[in-house]
Amino acid sequence: MPGWLPRAMILALALLACFQLGSWAFHQLIGLLINILIAFFLALAVEPAVSRMADRGMRRGLATFIVFIAVLIASVGFVLMLGSILAGQILDMVDSFPQYLDSVINWINETFHTELSRVAVQDSLLHSDWLQRYVQNSATGVLDVSTTVLGGLFRLLTIFLFSFYFAADGPRLRRGLCSVLPPARQAEVLRAWEIAVDKTGGYLYSRGLMALISGVAHYIMLEILDVPYAPALAVWVGLVSQFIPTIGTYLAGALPMLIAFTVDPWYALWVLAFVVIYQQFENYVLQPKLTARTVDIHPAVAFGSVIAGTALLGAVGALIAIPAIATLQAFLGAYVKRYDVMDDARVGGRRPLGGTPPLTRLRHALRRERA
Repeated sequence: MPGWLPRAMILALALLACFQLGSWAFHQLIGLLINILIAFFLALAVEPAVSRMADRGMRRGLATFIVFIAVLIASVGFVLMLGSILAGQILDMVDSFPQYLDSVINWINETFHTELSRVAVQDSLLHSDWLQRYVQNSATGVLDVSTTVLGGLFRLLTIFLFSFYFAADGPRLRRGLCSVLPPARQAEVLRAWEIAVDKTGGYLYSRGLMALISGVAHYIMLEILDVPYAPALAVWVGLVSQFIPTIGTYLAGALPMLIAFTVDPWYALWVLAFVVIYQQFENYVLQPKLTARTVDIHPAVAFGSVIAGTALLGAVGALIAIPAIATLQAFLGAYVKRYDVMDDARVGGRRPLGGTPPLTRLRHALRRERA
């Protein structure tokens, strides 16, 4: 047996053990890594505001704290407004449930010539086996729900702390990263960081402005139709329609359509028509003007990046996909050399009105020279 074979086998086993250990550690830490990634993009989003306040003489830590408090207040206010909608609608539905049940039972009795009564239907529902099993499962699932809520709160706290440190200590973090790189690499890293900040912040700020415009437009429409909870519904439509790409407008419009339907079924159709018309106005007029200097990427690329981000990281990937792709596109665009494209109809040029196209004439000339 060759003398090098035992050492090679030991080295191979050691590499395999290191790979297995690294794979196990990665799977154990994947949750933490995703939280750090979210915190990093959140820190990039608030970096312009924090830097602007720091340039005016405010301490960077205090500026970061003020920005995060503002974001927290806005988020809690949105959740409370949405909760008021759901609570009010649930109470209204519970109060009007007997009337709905009576109307359904009367329709069944008139259509199928039955003799059902509301009391009999309620008794059969209350004493049914599936309802008792559902109650038992719900009682046993209270602990799981509590654990999930506590885990979610801990995750939010982790993201908040990491993003706070990334934003507050941004210059120190960049300095520490550049200290281990040669000067040429330092310039590239700082340029990439600057592009990431511009694109991420620009994406969120442009989306926030579009959310404001969308919310105001839908609020006016809901007030004209006298739909209840118009302010909260407008906030819901503005945020969901802008921060869930491509299909967010239609998902956001489902809730005001449902509430408008409880007022008058025709109002739901008016809401649907307004949502569709506004979506076209936003796609072809508003969005190109607001995002031309921030995240000017093709809609197909944006949609594909959202699908890829969702497949990789779920909802988190869907949220950070567009700013990540915009950053990568801008960074590559600074280093990819581009050339002028010939004037040809196949690449959007104009075909000459008469005679043979230039490229065809060139091919014929080459063939004559070879002959």
